Amino acid sequence: MTRIIPLVLAVALFMENMDATVIATSLPAIAADIGTTPVALKLAFTAYFVALAIFIPISAWMADKFGAKNVFRAAIVVFIIGSIGCAFAGSLQEFVMARFVKGIGGAMMSPLARLILLRTTQRTELVSAMAWLTVPALIGPTLGPPIGGFLTTFLSWHWIFLVNVPIGLAGLVLITRYLPRVESAPLKPMDFPGFFLTAVAFSGTVFGLSLLSMPVLPMWIAFASTGIGVLAAVVYVPYALRIEHPLLDPRLFSEPTYRAAVVGTSLFLVGVGASPFLLPLMLQVGFGYTPFESGMITFVGAFGALLMKFVAKPLYARIGFRTALMSAVLLSAAGSAIKGTFVPETPVVVMMLVIFFVGLLRSTYFTGQNALAFSEISEEQAGAATVIHSVMRPIMTALAVALAGGVLELSSSMRDAPLGVPDFQLAFFIVAGASMLAAIPYALLPRYAGQAVSGHRTAAQRAAALEKTSTQGYEGRSPRF
Repeated sequence: MTRIIPLVLAVALFMENMDATVIATSLPAIAADIGTTPVALKLAFTAYFVALAIFIPISAWMADKFGAKNVFRAAIVVFIIGSIGCAFAGSLQEFVMARFVKGIGGAMMSPLARLILLRTTQRTELVSAMAWLTVPALIGPTLGPPIGGFLTTFLSWHWIFLVNVPIGLAGLVLITRYLPRVESAPLKPMDFPGFFLTAVAFSGTVFGLSLLSMPVLPMWIAFASTGIGVLAAVVYVPYALRIEHPLLDPRLFSEPTYRAAVVGTSLFLVGVGASPFLLPLMLQVGFGYTPFESGMITFVGAFGALLMKFVAKPLYARIGFRTALMSAVLLSAAGSAIKGTFVPETPVVVMMLVIFFVGLLRSTYFTGQNALAFSEISEEQAGAATVIHSVMRPIMTALAVALAGGVLELSSSMRDAPLGVPDFQLAFFIVAGASMLAAIPYALLPRYAGQAVSGHRTAAQRAAALEKTSTQGYEGRSPRF
């Protein structure tokens, strides 16, 4: 069951994460077909992230109210309906609305997958379970560009959405067949004021940051939206601390391992969240590759993610969460900086090797931070903890893309030249530097933080275990006369 449950859950996460990137290579074809521009069509990206930001906070309450397994299946159905709506959209408004519907389904899938895994997995098996859950979710974004390019080039863009139908239906069958009944936590009263404040905070921030990286609307709207979102977040924190059952409980951050994982991953995403935006764009705009060629180059990151599942558990047991996560952060940041040294003359095999190792490091990191975040979280706190952990991803990804887009725009204007290779190189160096900051929260943790989950033991513990084994072996021998 250690492998079956996370792999079943990962079917939905694979579909969701692949869908987030598969559309990128097809924007020109979709825009031409529905009578709009690729820039305007990027509103569809924003609509999806806004839906995530609004509905992720109520996912845990929905799971306790209606059952996690039932809500998870319903989320897949909503995602499939949104996919079909995208495929048959005939205008920009219809396409944006369909993407918003998909976002509602996606908002329930990611946090509930973690919640179900927490409630069905022993803590000692959490690293292995998270590895199996994380790998397909990381492969999805890697497969997105080549699949999107292939389907759009040789069939039509409609198929990049219709392919979700058989994947989603397979997920429904597997969940119904293999997923056990998940016990719900005691139902708490719904925090409607908190829901309103978090919806404004997260959706306003995501919408504003997304507009900063894609100037579809006037820039004052982006700044106003971001400001309103930040203000709502500032108002929410003291409100949540005053009531007994807040929708998202800030008191969770008093737990050091959870705080380190959420803060560290938020900073880490500034680097890795920008990479799916920067790398394909650099390969296409800077180096002259086709969308399909760039997708095939970045595809090797999936192999790194696959390899990780064989080394994650022994790695964390050997050196512990703190050392492994700090190392993964620093090496991954170095890999992002190396991408900034790529030029059109760089051999493809060199680029693919770098992408492969960065994929391995990213996958190792996400497996570990997932397990560490929940290593000291109680069953009663699990729902709220998974929600906060999940909602930070779209926010920080939007920030990462906004940062990278801003660097590209500023660098290009300062050179007084069209977007080119030097602009992408600078952007990679800056996001690499930002992601290195993620090592700080882990450096502040005790050396053996989360050892009940990682299995990492002190030297004294290993010596005591060895002595106990030796004593048992001696005592078990028959005396010789």
